[in-house]
Amino acid sequence: NSVGSGVGVGRSRSTNFGWLPKSSVYTRTGDKGTSSLYNGERRPKYDDTFHALGTVDELNSSIGIAHHYCKETGNGLDSKLVEIQCKLIELMSNIATPRNSTDGRRLEYTVFDQENVRLLELWIDEMDAKLPPLKHFILPSGGESAIFLHQARSVCRRAERIVSPLVESGVVDSEVGQYLNRLSDFFFVAARHAAKFEGQIENYYEQRRKDKPSNLVTREL
Repeated sequence: NSVGSGVGVGRSRSTNFGWLPKSSVYTRTGDKGTSSLYNGERRPKYDDTFHALGTVDELNSSIGIAHHYCKETGNGLDSKLVEIQCKLIELMSNIATPRNSTDGRRLEYTVFDQENVRLLELWIDEMDAKLPPLKHFILPSGGESAIFLHQARSVCRRAERIVSPLVESGVVDSEVGQYLNRLSDFFFVAARHAAKFEGQIENYYEQRRKDKPSNLVTREL
C-alpha cells in the first residue's frame, strides 16, 4: 500500500496510552481490496501481478530459512543467498512496474540486468563441477541446509510458473523469467553442494524392480 493515504504519517491518534504518532507500517489505503503498483496504478489484490509479487516474497522468506542453516554449517552459500535475496527485491520492482503501461524514469530504474542471470550460471557451474553426476531423481534430503534449499527450489518453480504469463504478455521483462528459471537450478545444485559439504546422505529414487523391495536408494556425496 502506498504511504500517505488515509491518516498521514506523523498525524496523532488517540489510544489507551494517550496520543501517539501513527505508525507508517499501515496506511489503510488497501482496506477496499486494492493495492498500488510502483507506477501508481491501483489494482485488485487478486491481480496476477500481486500473485507474482506475493510468491516471490514467499520465496525470499524460504531463502531466509535456508540461509540460517547454511550460515550455521559454514558451507559457503550464505553470502550467495543474501545476494539472491537482494536481487529478488530488484526483480519484484520490475514486476511491480508493468512494462506495457509505464514509461519514463520508473521504467528505466526498474530494469532487471541480464548479468544477474549470468552470475547464477557461474555459481551453478562452479558447484556442479565438484558434484557426482546425476543418474537418478533426487529426493529432498541431505540435512537441514539441503532440505530447505530444496524447499526454496520448489517455491521458486511456482514463482516462475506465475511470472511466465506476465513475461509472455510483455508486462514483465524476459530477464525476470530467465532469472527465476536459473535460480531453481541454482537451489538444486546448492542443495547437493550443502549435503556434500556437511557429509550428509543423499536419497534418490530408482524404479522398483521385482528383485528390489524398495525404490529408495541412499548414498554419500
